[in-house]
Amino acid sequence: MSNSIVTESMDTTKALKKFFGFDSFKGNQQAVIECLLDGNDCFVIMPTGAGKSLCYQLPALMMEGTAIIISPLIALMKNQVDSIRGFSDADNVAHFLNSSLSKTDITKVKSDIVSGQTKLLFVAPETLKKDETLDFLRTIKVSFVAVDEAHCISEWGHDFRPEYRRIKSMVKEIGNVPMIALTATATPKVQYDIQKNLSMLDAKVFQSSFNRTNLYYAVKPKTSKEQVYKDIVTYIKSHQGYSGIIYCLSRKKVEEIAEMLALNGIKGLPYHAGLDAKTRAANQDAFLMEDTSVIVATIAFGMGIDKPDVRFVIHYDVPKSLEGYYQETGRAGRDGINGDCIMFYNPNDIEKLEKFLKDKPVAEQEIGTLLIDETASYAESSQCRRKYLLHYFGEEYDDSNCGEMCDNCRHPKTKVDVTKDIQDLLKVLDTTLKGEFDMHHIVNFAVGQKSDSIKSYGHFNDPAFAFGKDKDKIYWKSLTRLCHLNNFLHKNIEKYGLFSLTDKGRDFIKNPVKFQMASDSEYKNVGEEDFENAKVESICDEVLIAMLRDLRKKVAKSQNLPPYVIFQDPSLEDMATKYPISIEDMEKIHGVGKSKALKFGQQFVDLIKTYVEENEIDRPDDFVVKTSGEKSRKKIAIIQNIDKKIDIEDIAKSLGVEIGEFIEELEHMVSTGTKLDLMYYLTELMDEEYLDEIFDFFRKQEDDNIENAVKHFDGDFSIEELKLCRLQFISDMSN
Repeated sequence: MSNSIVTESMDTTKALKKFFGFDSFKGNQQAVIECLLDGNDCFVIMPTGAGKSLCYQLPALMMEGTAIIISPLIALMKNQVDSIRGFSDADNVAHFLNSSLSKTDITKVKSDIVSGQTKLLFVAPETLKKDETLDFLRTIKVSFVAVDEAHCISEWGHDFRPEYRRIKSMVKEIGNVPMIALTATATPKVQYDIQKNLSMLDAKVFQSSFNRTNLYYAVKPKTSKEQVYKDIVTYIKSHQGYSGIIYCLSRKKVEEIAEMLALNGIKGLPYHAGLDAKTRAANQDAFLMEDTSVIVATIAFGMGIDKPDVRFVIHYDVPKSLEGYYQETGRAGRDGINGDCIMFYNPNDIEKLEKFLKDKPVAEQEIGTLLIDETASYAESSQCRRKYLLHYFGEEYDDSNCGEMCDNCRHPKTKVDVTKDIQDLLKVLDTTLKGEFDMHHIVNFAVGQKSDSIKSYGHFNDPAFAFGKDKDKIYWKSLTRLCHLNNFLHKNIEKYGLFSLTDKGRDFIKNPVKFQMASDSEYKNVGEEDFENAKVESICDEVLIAMLRDLRKKVAKSQNLPPYVIFQDPSLEDMATKYPISIEDMEKIHGVGKSKALKFGQQFVDLIKTYVEENEIDRPDDFVVKTSGEKSRKKIAIIQNIDKKIDIEDIAKSLGVEIGEFIEELEHMVSTGTKLDLMYYLTELMDEEYLDEIFDFFRKQEDDNIENAVKHFDGDFSIEELKLCRLQFISDMSN
């Protein structure tokens, strides 16, 4: 591609072939480009992957002068500049101007622009507002101004940027040039907000369908950290070699998950604003160049990143809005091949998001709460997720076309006839409530709950109050959402989500058609502490566990040891769930570890392998997910202090825990294969003859129930002393 300006006689199709090598446009691309070439303002709403960038790239190359592209992220600018340079035989066809450049770099950029060689200049709004930038741009020929990721302008958008709202005034200082605004996600309210703030209410609007037919949408319960980590590792390992993004809301969680992936043999790198610019750029490049398969990121990553083969997008945390969710999931499957969009949902995360709003101005709180509520409704809905998303963006969709490309359509719940209940609900809204009310008021009226709102309106005195008390709140919430989804109810965004009856709803009361519905999902609200500490429940193979117990007894007898020293019951249950068929697999079983696996594991592995083959069992390909962090650091500190022969009480005190809790930590370490030597401490507590007597007692026991020891020694030793002796015995015998 040369940098010469295309003559006006060259049509857009020929220019497309000349510059990009494509034979035809997609969707609205050609109409948008021709509108801009004619000198008109354009507002473009296209889903990610539909080719928004071409809408300003091609006219910039065809028109005289330099196009100014206002872009929100430095990483995005670099990616877009690299992309356009890839089609050119000269790197100076596109430049960016931002805080990452040196004075020498800036001088070179300006020189290329003045010489007419640069057709596209990418700038951040923060750079554009500087007097020196505006002074320079007034001296050159500007072909047009493009505002990319225009949803950043709107207070209703998911990434509010104050500088974006000054764009129109800044552009006026440059000159009277056409403007094009582009976004991949905008509700009708956001669309209006963008156009109003850019003074583009008369602009030609080009809106493509928001439907991404190749994306599969699913929501999974977020019940415990261990389970979510296992789900993520299992999913990624079953999609080996595919690229994906995992989104988190906090930098800390980004780092933790990236580290967890690395520990489990998955190439994953973090990306967030807390990293230095060099590391962020290196991690992004590693992802684009396929040196790493997964990026774990805050929402700062991916805006406009042109990687077509992202096969999955996982949301570890609930997004703050459906706009954000749609934008982020839109980075999957941009090449038209299928992509998976998986969200983990816990109602407690919604409560946390709402708490973040408490210090905001009241209006912002109300907007934020409504956006969060929409995300919760999407997650809990039993309706087609595609239909729900498209309806949110003002687009009607027949869910029979979903093609099982969402979990609710692929795995539908049992539906019941709700025609009569829809009629009853709509009648109440029409004749009793006679106005606009939020979801809570409607649902409370239906079930007969005297909330403050119900009392203030006196609605509990109405004869229709509690008309739906035979059904629960989830049912009536589901039905209200269904009515909204089918346009029987209107949700007034300007009034923060109040519902009112539509003409279509009134018509349904008179002429009902049969409707079926499954109630929405009820997700368990798991608090932060419970989520962190909850363990995954496993269903073990009862036949196999009986065989493993017999083998344990046999091995224990041959070693002259109690069975519990070989493997404890939780370890056998884990084996009978995960079917380890190698020593490496055995190391990952609960309560085993490397040393115990090598010492006792081979016979158990051989038994399980034979059992699996004879019974043609499909083994799970995930085992215990390896994690690091606070627990690992605590473990290292304990081992180091014990090696230094520091008193147990002093170690517990340094960790800020009671002695009983500390002994539990030691028991867990020993049960998972860590060898500890506490004899320096135990010999200070009691004579060696007493120690020998206690060890001999544990050697003769069939199980490790500490109450047996307490009863046997009848108060001669405290329960803490006996526990320490038991764990020393187990450590010596099995680790």
